[in-house]
Amino acid sequence: MSEPTLRILIAKPGLDGHDRGAKIVARALRDAGFEVIYTGLHQTPEMIVAAAIQEDVDAIGLSILSGAHNALLPRVIELLRAQGAGDVKVFCGGIIPDEDIAGLKAAGIAAVFTPGASLQQIVTWVRDNVKPRGVAA
Repeated sequence: MSEPTLRILIAKPGLDGHDRGAKIVARALRDAGFEVIYTGLHQTPEMIVAAAIQEDVDAIGLSILSGAHNALLPRVIELLRAQGAGDVKVFCGGIIPDEDIAGLKAAGIAAVFTPGASLQQIVTWVRDNVKPRGVAA
């Protein structure tokens, strides 16, 4: 029996209007064999979590360039936990200062990809760290 295909939601939280990177990551993950759902621009944490639960995803990838990462990303984790979906892995990428990474990880963000991270690094991280929900790690 083959392993189920991982479902990954890619989202752009906040008012950031630049989504080229998110689309490139979504395409790379799709090309690597994952099922990808892209929610589009200007998503609130509530919208992202609602979509993740509705789509029964295994992970959420957040792309953020606006500087609001310390407010928006922990809120996604908080809402997932409140909805009983705290096992959904959340990773992010974008313009995130090095000094903010530890706080994001402490809040529950599983991985932070900064500018210069390769698509292969992201795909490999997902393959190595995301398991289907409900399957023992």
